[in-house]
Amino acid sequence: VGTGDSDLPDLPAEFSQTEHYKRGVVGMARSQDPNSANSQFFIMFAPAPPLDGQYTIVGNVVSGMELVDHIKKGDQADNGTVSDPDRMIKVRIAADK
Repeated sequence: VGTGDSDLPDLPAEFSQTEHYKRGVVGMARSQDPNSANSQFFIMFAPAPPLDGQYTIVGNVVSGMELVDHIKKGDQADNGTVSDPDRMIKVRIAADK
């Protein structure tokens, strides 16, 4: 749990100069290699300008952010590591048509 390990290919980096890491933004987690995003993502609880242009933004929470606020949070000093993390039971992804 929490280590990725997907068998799918990694995604190439797509860094935006116009989108910014603010509350509700969904970004792809990666290793030191910018082209290593794969199966893990994160949702922003607050703005984080140092992430701008460094991690691929894949979307925004469009409703239910009040529910995201209740997801178990880890210790910032331990890079957000959570013991017994919450799990997603149902997720819907909407795409532009």
